[in-house]
This record gives sequence, C-alpha cells and structure tokens, in this order.
Amino acid sequence: MAGRGARRAAPAAGRSLSQHFLRSRRLAAELVRDAEISRRETVLEIGAGTGQLTADLARAARAVVAVEIDAALVAELRRRFAGTNVVVVHGDALERPAVAEPFRVFANVPFHRSAETLHHLLDDPAGPLTRADLILQWGAVRKRAAVWPATLLGVCWGAFYTFTLVRRLPAACFSPRPLVDAGLLAIERRGQPLVPVVEALRFRRFVQAGFAVPRLREGVDAWLTPRELKRLADIYGFPRNAAPRELDVHQWAALFGAAG
Repeated sequence: MAGRGARRAAPAAGRSLSQHFLRSRRLAAELVRDAEISRRETVLEIGAGTGQLTADLARAARAVVAVEIDAALVAELRRRFAGTNVVVVHGDALERPAVAEPFRVFANVPFHRSAETLHHLLDDPAGPLTRADLILQWGAVRKRAAVWPATLLGVCWGAFYTFTLVRRLPAACFSPRPLVDAGLLAIERRGQPLVPVVEALRFRRFVQAGFAVPRLREGVDAWLTPRELKRLADIYGFPRNAAPRELDVHQWAALFGAAG
C-alpha cells in the first residue's frame, strides 16, 4: 500500500468497485519478480489501485501505463509517480484502445470483471499483447489453465496463447478480504501459433460449430466428411464418436488445418 492514506482509502474503493488490494509489499514484489519483466518491455497495469504493484513494475519495466478508474486513487498515483517511467491514466482500461507497441499486462482484476478482461485481451490475437499476468478468482484460474477437458474459449484462445497457473493466493492476502481465494494466471503468446493469426475468426467459427452439438461429427460435418473425421480420429488419438470437449486445442487445430 502507498502509505497510511492509501491503506485507509483501499477498503472504501474496494467495496465500491469490487477491488481487492494486495496487503503485502513483499508479496507484490515477489509476483512482479517471478514474472521476469525486462527493462525493454512496456507494461499495461489494469486497475493500478493504490500502486502496490505499480512501484515494482516501474523498477522492472521500461515503461508502465497504469490505468485506474477511481478518481481519488488516480490523484494519489499521479502524485506518487510524478517524474517516473509511470504514466497514470484515469479511466476504464477495458474501454480504452490497447497500447500500440508490443506490451505486457499485469493486473489484479476485480473478480466480477475476470471474463470481460480475458475477452478484451485475447479475442483478437492480431493485437500486440505478448504476455499477461492476471490475478483472478481461483476458480477462473484453474479453469483457464486446464488443458482438458476442453472449453470453447479455451480452444479459441489456446491456439494463440498458453495458460499457466503460477500460484494460489489465499483470500487473506487481500484487503478487503474476498469471499474466495485467488490465483495468478500467466498467459503467454505462442512463439508459433497453432492456427495462422489471419485465420483466427474462421477458426473460432469452426470451433463454435463443433461445440454447438453433443457430438463432434455433427458439428463439423460442413467441413469434414465422416470418412475424413474417422481418419483424423485415428491419427490424433481421439474417439471417433468424440464429444467436442474430448479434443484438446492441438487436436482442434489439426482438424481445422485438415478442413482447409
């Protein structure tokens, strides 16, 4: 926390905006250190809050764009980081255009905005995002980090990014204390996407069609004949009568590639 005033302000802001601030400077420093941010990188911090993470991000990165929606916290952040490599922006990060240059994200995300944040960052893989380290509700972190059974979003995003559960963060780490634990999820752009980025929209439609029905063969019949699907099932090791969730992202990408 940024001094006594910030400690008093944090619970009030947290209650009004569903924000839960890290209580420990040491923990904040550990999370940033483990993210291995380099001095060549620009970091977008979504929901800078009291600056608990901002200070360590500023020491690690070339530049930090700290976005905060709470006006009182923005004023304190601007006072604290004046003349540094931190640019403080007042507004909703999910309603602003992304940073134009390649950038990373580090964010302690309000739990009720977890899904919205993920969509904002990942739906368009043509953007300049290279990595995101997100503190999210524990259930969301576990779901996104699981590689199987598959989910529709997990397949659509997983063709372009990898998801790693870095660590669990108990509710006691935050103030105000949330009702559930949190976790740190690391999302990193694949060096080689499983599907060409220019085909991202077409791949999404392919996967959506597959997940729209109980059996895969019914969902992709407009792209693959039953004989082709059986051949691919034998090659890639999934059941011939598989449900969509039984294929992982690599198998989905292989089917899409075969569909042409």
